[in-house]
Amino acid sequence: MPQVSTAQSPDRHGVDVDPSQWPTGRLLSAAARRMENGWNAYLAGWNLNHASLPALAILMAGPLSQRELAAALGVTEQTTSRIVAGLERHGYVTRERHTDDRRVRLLAATPTGRRVMQELDDAGSVDSIVRHELSPDDEARLRELLLRFL
Repeated sequence: MPQVSTAQSPDRHGVDVDPSQWPTGRLLSAAARRMENGWNAYLAGWNLNHASLPALAILMAGPLSQRELAAALGVTEQTTSRIVAGLERHGYVTRERHTDDRRVRLLAATPTGRRVMQELDDAGSVDSIVRHELSPDDEARLRELLLRFL
């Protein structure tokens, strides 16, 4: 069995290492977590989070089955079920039986869900978090790099 050295080495990637020494992937992951935490804190005022907001936004276009919503979100139906349960608990979506196939339940945004989306549009977005941290030129360069990466 290989032995693990407990001696400190200059190439460690522990929490005490200056971020300027981190690999790019770790920097990107840490930045994404920071943005996600800020975004979730912002959305909490509407009982939403980074996972539930896209689901509600997609349902603004019209009713979908849970399978269709899961595909649109790029997640499993099980994950979608948890997301929808929260949205339903807060009165943002309903589940109704499909008129042609009683086994299928259609998810639809409620008037409350539509109002919340309008409030979010009026209030701003996660971009305000980025703008607080970056100059307009830096934000533009970051967007360009992220789009290229995606």
